[in-house]
Order: sequence, then structure tokens, then C-alpha cells
Amino acid sequence: MKSAVETLSPTRVRLTVEVPFEELNPSLKATYREIARQVNIPGFRKGKVPPPIIDQRIGRDYVLQQAVNDAIPQFYVTALQENDVEPLGQPSLNVEEIQDGADLKFTAEVDVRPEIELPDYTGLEVSVDDAEVTDEDVEAELTSLRERFGTLVTVDRPAGEGDFVTIDLSGSKDGEPIEDAQATGVSYRIGSGSMLEGLDEAVRGKRAGESATFVSQLASGQYVGQDVDVTVTVQAVREQQLPELNDEFAQLASEFDTLEELRADLRERLTRMKRLQQARQAQDASLKALLERVEVPLPEGALAEEVRARREAIRHQLSHAGITEAQYLKAEGKSEEEFVADLEERAREAMKAQFVLDTLADKEELTVSEPELTQALLQRAQQAGVSPEEYVQQVVQANYVPVLVREVRRSKALGVLVENAVVTDASGRPVDLKRLRPDGTLAPEEGEGGQAEAQDQTEGTGSAGGADEAREESSDS
Repeated sequence: MKSAVETLSPTRVRLTVEVPFEELNPSLKATYREIARQVNIPGFRKGKVPPPIIDQRIGRDYVLQQAVNDAIPQFYVTALQENDVEPLGQPSLNVEEIQDGADLKFTAEVDVRPEIELPDYTGLEVSVDDAEVTDEDVEAELTSLRERFGTLVTVDRPAGEGDFVTIDLSGSKDGEPIEDAQATGVSYRIGSGSMLEGLDEAVRGKRAGESATFVSQLASGQYVGQDVDVTVTVQAVREQQLPELNDEFAQLASEFDTLEELRADLRERLTRMKRLQQARQAQDASLKALLERVEVPLPEGALAEEVRARREAIRHQLSHAGITEAQYLKAEGKSEEEFVADLEERAREAMKAQFVLDTLADKEELTVSEPELTQALLQRAQQAGVSPEEYVQQVVQANYVPVLVREVRRSKALGVLVENAVVTDASGRPVDLKRLRPDGTLAPEEGEGGQAEAQDQTEGTGSAGGADEAREESSDS
């Protein structure tokens, strides 16, 4: 087999393949065997029909066509490997007229990753939020903790902000009840805004037994996005009583003996969380800064397929919620054109980021080790809520391992990018993300815990630190 590659554009190539006829013999034999197993010809057992009889009854041209169709995928893959071409999406094939005994000739046009000239990515200046935790932050956490241990007490007074009410809801359209908009005994906290728009105003000031009707829009069902009448009846009003903030509460809500110890622990937890947020912000900002400095041509065919896949995924999610795409667009106040344009813009940015990170990974000669791949599998299994064994089985069956390897490699490239960036917080202070551990704590500086210990703690984390566990892929990969 002979093959050659021709560059049609920065994102598309054409492979020209020529296969000697004798190399089709294995496919021809396999085709004859398959046809022999399928046809019923008097005088011959199934699977034992000789090729000349098949040519006579079925036709040599048909056999030849089937053999070529079965063989082309492997010849195409071989041509990709011979010419070091990594395809994006499915190829557009053009097969010359097939003649018995003649060489097989075909071309395959396919999208490819563009060659990108990366600018200098050392010293990119990016800013992140301060990681300082205020007393107000700690008190807010304490209040949230107290609410978890609070008790609800029924009161005989009008409902107010923060109260919990037990309500019945009944939706109707033009005076006709909406079957899937009826509910009884629903618990709702006034001011949470977690249900229907207008509900807070309708129940605020109402006593048990009182009703109100308001206009709102449903989030799902036949009338999604349309104004409907909703009648709410308050069945009970309850206020939340919080436990006293003292050492006894600290012992009830935590492993600490005193309130001050609990406060100190909450401050440390918030500090770790803000450090991880800084790492995520540094990743996003560094990648954005690099993308603004580089031109990346995108393959329109692969981009269109990505937009189609994203739209189909959204439709699938909406279908599970009982909503059509048209109903969703109406509820969001978007036209189909605006919706598709937004999808395309996000797909463009994601694809651009993927190409840049892949190029950076090539430049840095980054590889993915078996422990790194295992760690990624464990993290994704945890996120999916399944056992590692079950997730690995799903990954293998879906042939997802190469995709996962690319994702890990891009994550490592992003870590390298942040390592080379100059990161400061909003107050202008330098932020040392190289010492950041996955749990948000800081490894000792070389002079504090010894050079070997610091190197051991930071190895494999890079400037991204623990953000791999906490962040979403900035490249949307």
C-alpha cells in the first residue's frame, strides 16, 4: 500500500491511498465466507458454497464492492499512521471506480488539529482574589452550622422573612387546573427564592389557613414559560430557633471542646477553600491570557459536530425534565438563533483551549503515567457516584481511555502554564501556588521543613496544586 498526505488548509488534509489488488485478497476471502454462511443455494450446505457459484448467483461485482467497503477502514487507519495524521471527526471518502484485478485507489479528506505557534508563556501576569478570611466569613459559617442544628417551632402569627411555611399549591390556566401543577404539604423557607417567582410575596404576612393567588411561570410541563395562576394556601407557620452559641454547641456540632477552637477550625477551612479558589482563578486567568495572544484556526467540520453534540446533550437533559427545547427557549427568552450562536461561541472557545493546551503539552513533552491515569479514573468515578471498578468497565467499553488521557495531559499542561505565570492577589501580593497541596494546605518552604520534604510535598502538583480535584476543566474538554 502507498499513501501520501496533502495539506488543504491549516485544519484539513487529504490522504491519497493506492492499494495493490492482491492486498484485497484477505477481505475478498472473508466476504466469500460471510456470503456462503448467509445464502441458501440448492446442492450446497450453508457455509460451503464455493466462490465461483457465489459469483454466478450473487455477482462478482457485489462481492468486490463488499470486500472494498470492509477493507477501506483498515487501509485508512494505516494511511493515518504512515503519515502521522491525527484525525478530528469522520473522513470524507472518495473511492475511484472499482475494477476487478485493478489497484484500489481512494482519497480521504479529514479535519486535523492546526499547527499553532505558541507565544512566550513565561511571566504571564494574572490576578486572583485575596485569600484572607474575615470575621464576618467565620460568623456566616457559624450561623449556617447553627441552622443545621436548629429546631422548627410552630407559631401563631403572620409568616415573615426566614420562616418555614407548610403550603399547598394549585396552578391553573384560564380557570382550568393544571394536572402537574398541584402539590400539598410542601415545606418552603420564605426568602429562599427556591420555588416559584412571586411565592415569597404571596405568603409573606399570611397566617395558617389563609390563601393568596399570584401569577407565575412554571419550570416544566405543558405550560413551561407561560403565565399561569397559582393559588397558595398556608397550612402552618414555623420559625427556626437556633442553639446558643457557646462551648456546649461546639461540642454538639463538632469534635472541639470550645467555641474558640471551632471558630479557629472554620477559619482554617475557609482559608484552605479560598486558596483552592485562587488556584482555579489562576488557571482560568492564565489560560485566558494565553488564548488572547495566539491565533487558532478551527476546523469548521469538527466545530459543527461539537455544536451538534452539545445541543443533543442539552435536549437529552431537557427531555429527562419533561421539557422540549422550544419550551426551554421560551422560558429563557431566547430565540433559536441566539441559542445556537451561544452554543457555537462556547464550543469555539473550548476547542481553541484544547488545541492550545495540546500544543503546550507537546512542547513540554508531557506524558501521562499509570498512577496519574488511575487517579483521574478514581476522581471521575467519585464524581459519577459509582464504584471505581464499574467506572473503569464503562470507560473501557466506551473506548474512553484515550479521551481521558488527553484530558489529564491538558490538565498537566495547564499546571505548567500557571507555574510559569506571575500570580498576585487583589491586594498586589504574590501568590505562591507551587506550595499548594490538594487539600488547600501549604507545603513548608524549603527553609522550614527541609528541602527534601518541600520537594516531596509539591512533586506532581505543579502550580495548579489541589485545584485538579476542585476545579472544572477550564478547557471544557
